[in-house]
Amino acid sequence: MARRTESTPLTLLPALKSHLWFASCPEPLQLALIERSRLWHIKTGEFLFSRGEAQDSLCCVVAGALKIGSINPKDGSHRLTMYVEPYHWFGEISLIDGMPRSQDAIADTDSTVMVVSGPQMLEWLGQHPTHWRDLARLACGKLRLILTAIEDNATLSIEQQLARRLLFSATNFGQSTNPSIRRRVRLPQEYLARMLGVSRQTVNKALRALERERVLALHYAEIEIVDMPALVARAGAVDPSLRQSMVLPEEAP
Repeated sequence: MARRTESTPLTLLPALKSHLWFASCPEPLQLALIERSRLWHIKTGEFLFSRGEAQDSLCCVVAGALKIGSINPKDGSHRLTMYVEPYHWFGEISLIDGMPRSQDAIADTDSTVMVVSGPQMLEWLGQHPTHWRDLARLACGKLRLILTAIEDNATLSIEQQLARRLLFSATNFGQSTNPSIRRRVRLPQEYLARMLGVSRQTVNKALRALERERVLALHYAEIEIVDMPALVARAGAVDPSLRQSMVLPEEAP
């Protein structure tokens, strides 16, 4: 069955600006991304792209959520790197280096993704080379997240790693321009376990401890942040470069 797509309306521009990177891009680049894209509608469990696939499009979640990771060849399980929701951008690595996809992107729910044509965007960037720096900024932001996750995994307790992951999810990885932080995060315990490389039982035990302390409330496939200052305290110091738009409780005017 052919995938349903449609042109991206310019009316989507205000919503796209809720992401700090896109909002910081010059207007000509913002319009170029929209004009060279289409909205792809994908069903739950459907692959947007697969690891090893020769595809160089830049993508942004518009509705729904996608799992970014890879398939474990031993048991078919999905090793989860990131869980992305509106209006998170991804896919910039293949656009920049022209190499095949390094991970899979799978719809966790029925989703809509803005897919920017790689060839069309590269042609535009060839005519407007100053905007390559903006693509580099997007990639560097992702690299900082990866380095932070590696360091966290090596030095922090599971409880602190969980607090930081939840804080990042609530603020779209520090890229939300919305001054209010989401109190409900759709992040099943199984997904958290995959991202942290531990068992689901280990994650459940840590979350239950935070629930007893009334920092969190656990719901089906969703976590509610009850006491944001307490969660921020559990998360500890965060790299300033990742706190660009995190207006946390103790910092609010």
